[in-house]
Amino acid sequence: MEEQITKEILKKVRQIEVRTSRLVNDTLAGNYQSVFKGRGMNFDEVREYVPGDEIRTIDWNVTARTGIPHIKKFTEERELTIMLLIDISGSGDFGSAKRSKREIMAEIGSVLAFSAVRNNDKVGLVLFSDFVELYIPPKKGRSHILRLIREILFFQPQGRKTDLLVPLDFINGVAKRKCVTFLISDFCLPGAFEDALSALQPKMQVTNRRHDLISMIISDPREHTIPDVGWLTIEDAESGMQVELDTSDPAVRQEYAELAASRTQILHKTIRSAGVDLLDLSTDESYIPPLMNFFGNRRRRINR
Repeated sequence: MEEQITKEILKKVRQIEVRTSRLVNDTLAGNYQSVFKGRGMNFDEVREYVPGDEIRTIDWNVTARTGIPHIKKFTEERELTIMLLIDISGSGDFGSAKRSKREIMAEIGSVLAFSAVRNNDKVGLVLFSDFVELYIPPKKGRSHILRLIREILFFQPQGRKTDLLVPLDFINGVAKRKCVTFLISDFCLPGAFEDALSALQPKMQVTNRRHDLISMIISDPREHTIPDVGWLTIEDAESGMQVELDTSDPAVRQEYAELAASRTQILHKTIRSAGVDLLDLSTDESYIPPLMNFFGNRRRRINR
């Protein structure tokens, strides 16, 4: 039995590796590198000045010693550290389409991880619920990425609830150098929604100043609208609270949709006002076009 489970795990990891690595090679090649810059510039060499060179790069010591103008050449320090902060609370198990929110998170994490490794960057992982469930320090290499994918897919969390302050506090504590941080979650916040957001916003601002924080919201269409299926019992996967709805009533369906739209609008406004990039993804749609649009918009903003 245990051997069979191990084979299934390896098969699933391999499927995601094939699908996402092909996507990286065929579709995202070059986009990742053009969007995420290195930490700075490294000195490369000194050479003679030629007309058109930037005067500010002249090496005056070498110029004085040789009597011939020389300039310093620099190369971009490409190596980055990518941190994936992935929500594995109970609500991630939900999915009304082919895949659950957690499976979508795993694929997106895989795409980002393979893109990073292809560019010789390090990737680390934080799995969290209402506490840090697992931390894997940043490393390079295919075997490391496969381990990350396996943990994202199959790690069994101890907690069922969500606390988005936890991974942000954690990454601010362990990451001493600036890194590109992806917060991947369904943002199903506990308790009073607006109160949770008011506590989250300043923490996101602090994290974004220290690092480069990008929020990815994973949702399911049934969290926005519900069909006419008669009486329906809805259960909160994190708290266990149940609510019965008469979905045959158009007013109930409309109120449900309006409440969901309002929460989404408030969430987007809070994240953007914190100065954090935002990517909104759904379990019933391909994440490739939104990811490409995100890369394109970010590149244009950087190049202004």
